[in-house]
Amino acid sequence: MTFSDRIKGGIFAFDKGDDRFELNETESGEPPVFGKRRPVGAADTRADIPERIPRSIEKLQKELERRFSSDVDHDLIMRRFLIAGRTPALVVFMNGMADDAKVNEFLLRPLIRLEGTDTDPKALLNGAVEIAESATERDLSLALDSVLGGMTAVFIEGQRECILSETRGFEKRAVEKAENEQVVRGPKEGFTESLRTNITLIRRILCVPDLVVRQRASGGRNNVKLAVIWRRGVTDERLLAEVERRLDGVDLAAVTSSGMLEQMTEDCPLSPIPQMLSTERPDRAALHVMRGRVCIILDGCPQALILPVTFFTLMDSPEDIYMRRPLGTVLRVVRFTGAVVSVLLPGYFLALALYHQGVLSTEVLSTVIASRRMVFEPIGVEMLILLLIFQMIREAGQRVPGSIGQAIGIIGGLVMGQAAVTANLASSVVLIIVAASGLGNFCVPDYPTQIAASYLRLAIVIAAWLGGLLGIVAAALLAVAHAAGLKSFGVPFLAPFAPRTFRTKPLVLRGPLSGQAADDELNTAYDRRIRRREQ
Repeated sequence: MTFSDRIKGGIFAFDKGDDRFELNETESGEPPVFGKRRPVGAADTRADIPERIPRSIEKLQKELERRFSSDVDHDLIMRRFLIAGRTPALVVFMNGMADDAKVNEFLLRPLIRLEGTDTDPKALLNGAVEIAESATERDLSLALDSVLGGMTAVFIEGQRECILSETRGFEKRAVEKAENEQVVRGPKEGFTESLRTNITLIRRILCVPDLVVRQRASGGRNNVKLAVIWRRGVTDERLLAEVERRLDGVDLAAVTSSGMLEQMTEDCPLSPIPQMLSTERPDRAALHVMRGRVCIILDGCPQALILPVTFFTLMDSPEDIYMRRPLGTVLRVVRFTGAVVSVLLPGYFLALALYHQGVLSTEVLSTVIASRRMVFEPIGVEMLILLLIFQMIREAGQRVPGSIGQAIGIIGGLVMGQAAVTANLASSVVLIIVAASGLGNFCVPDYPTQIAASYLRLAIVIAAWLGGLLGIVAAALLAVAHAAGLKSFGVPFLAPFAPRTFRTKPLVLRGPLSGQAADDELNTAYDRRIRRREQ
């Protein structure tokens, strides 16, 4: 396949039948296999045959010492004891991951002081173990995975089952304020790195019995867990099947962040446009789950992934519904206006200055000419350099500590800007245009969407430099065509406008609160069937 064919058929989907998974109300059919991922229900060859637990405690202890390299690594704690003073047993847990006090107080002491002769794991689970979250397990591999996660396993001589008890007690960060999604009104707490804490934060907000939290492996060989959260009866079952299909296809050496899951499961990895929403706010995640979306939380990551999303989902701010309707409408109008100004203003000014001077008034044209009288580089190069410097200042401010980052922003914005104008390295008019574009970019609430807007802004500047307003129109049409061809887990990115679907609330303006949780721009066929049934 040539490069032009790849552009036409891959990025912009020109002259190509769209056979991807579709959740739109106008299409039907079973979703195809996503890339090389296994279909739902396919057998996992790595976990087809469960590993049996040896009956001999001596043999089991030697096997565990071999697997965990106990000759050099002493983190695996193995304590042999006698149940009721007669039956040999082995308690296994990871040092630092499990709470020693829980193991001693609620596992070892009741089992050692047990009065009776029945050592069946189920009987001990019901009559001796004093930890509420306990169960039996026959698969040795699953039992060891649980031990690595902080649980404690009790193996009994002559039994093929072990007892798994919840004894996690490792240190974790407390719930703190959300750093990147701050609001004036509304909850302040954000997700942490603890999976159980994050699930609890969502359950505190969604006190509904149909909330489902399914924990599963993330697909990395580090065996980290993730949670898939949805509402039974509200979330489309086909969407859940597609999410499971794509998660089954994740195969990495280690999964440490939700960003890695996003790259492995999105429809178009080469697109700069984000196809999932990353949020660190439990209230925002809970609101989207109530609307029928799926939330994915990875253990060890303080952000949650929300899917599917559309352009208007990425432009939503948590503060929209916390403000009164008139103020919320003004904020949304300012936000969309800032996004348009950020993307189009530099290219539009460059096109007028180079190709369409007749559109400018004499005063404005004289000001532009006077400001560039001593500047040596072409105005297009000047614009690109200033945009690049603005991105450098932004990245530098984010990568250093808070107080120093603010100082870098002030120095870069004031000192360097004024020095560049004084030294005739940049014109004051172009500097103002770049600054206004940067401010408009900060109006976009989602950081990955801000980066995508920066890519589009650079593309439009280059197109305006080469072709004026015609170049801007061509670049904008290509960008819209690419966005119209994107899908986020079966939902068109530009819905409900492309394709046109049913909706009950405005998108740019803030609608009434009564319609916020009842309907949104997704409007899948599943939701529509529910509405018809209720009517």
